[in-house]
Amino acid sequence: MDCQHVEPAADAASRRCAHCRSHRLVRHAELLDLTVAHVDADAFYCSVEKRDRPELAALPVLVGGGTRGVVTAACYVARMRGVRSAMPMWQALKACPDAVVIRPDFPKYTAASRALRGLMQQLTPLVQSLSIDEAVLDMAGTEALHGAPPAAMLARLANRVERELGITISIGLAPNRLLAKLAAGLDKPRGFGVLGADARQWLAGKPVRLLPGIGPAQEKRLATRGITRLGQLQGLSAREAQALLGDDGPHLAARARGEDGRRVDPARETRSISAETTFNADLADAASLERHLWQLCEKLGGRLRDGEASAGGVVLKLKTQRFLTRTRAARLGTPTVLPERLFDAARQLLVREVDGTAFRLIGIGASPILPLQDADVADLADPSMPRRVAAQAAIDRLRDRFGKSAVQRGRALDQG
Repeated sequence: MDCQHVEPAADAASRRCAHCRSHRLVRHAELLDLTVAHVDADAFYCSVEKRDRPELAALPVLVGGGTRGVVTAACYVARMRGVRSAMPMWQALKACPDAVVIRPDFPKYTAASRALRGLMQQLTPLVQSLSIDEAVLDMAGTEALHGAPPAAMLARLANRVERELGITISIGLAPNRLLAKLAAGLDKPRGFGVLGADARQWLAGKPVRLLPGIGPAQEKRLATRGITRLGQLQGLSAREAQALLGDDGPHLAARARGEDGRRVDPARETRSISAETTFNADLADAASLERHLWQLCEKLGGRLRDGEASAGGVVLKLKTQRFLTRTRAARLGTPTVLPERLFDAARQLLVREVDGTAFRLIGIGASPILPLQDADVADLADPSMPRRVAAQAAIDRLRDRFGKSAVQRGRALDQG
């Protein structure tokens, strides 16, 4: 893999590449025929931080909030000690007391993500981003363009990413999106997994939770019906699966067999743009919650503008002191990136939840994500919109030049 050399069949038993002597070899009967790839950046946030601070390379690194926050990302050194994403930070530091904790720097991660996407688009125009650190590629028909099969071009991509971006990726190659995603997780980090006609047999012995989309609740429901392995789903006909598991049964049985008819569609990207904060002490009063909500709406508006996107609606997230999550959503009349419009919509959701419950976390997200050009367009209902957009642009310019604290709105300073 390291030198992208294709080994002849006679050397299939070799443990090292005959050209570069690397032990990182990829072998599969269909290796040169498969065209759907899943690219997953390894411990992305932490990898970017280690790239910029080489002295942290061998150390456990966590990206996330303070002692009451949660782990946004954990490097592989920390994962070996039992730390996982979304784990409370205090619990992570108990398991890994020497971890280096770094506050998230989303603009930096976004820049790295765009650079990675640019390299992928040099292989094929059919690149569909799934998140900031994952994408799926359809490389059918690209061999004539590049003079090499997709597998070789993907190996070159992995090397370019390490050399030019200073991070690593894992790659899955398969006949469809589902299997490509599963293959990408076979040998992380710096992995190159392949699944083809052998996928059904490989899947048969795996637990049902391996399938993306099957969470703990559905795993328990399947277990009550005696189904714990994917092989138990594979043989079900569509009628049997529906009778046993309901309307989702046939689709679930098909995925258990490794079947997936989804196409790679760059126009159907799944993105999540949000901001959240964990309080130093639980909060229950409306004024304090609204102050934090405003700050998050300013962050969300900035992230939308940086991502050339807008919000067609807002999603409010609250987590109680008992770690129970409340999620509320509302659509907007027209898309926006303006903090005050995001806040007005989110505040209406928040006031319904202020009932004496103490909250440890508040978050705000945009859903659906829409194009930036659709946002905050002047109309007869709000002729002041161009002035509001211009005012926000002026604030952004001043903050870019003098720092984020250079301009503060009165609501951010209200300690009431």
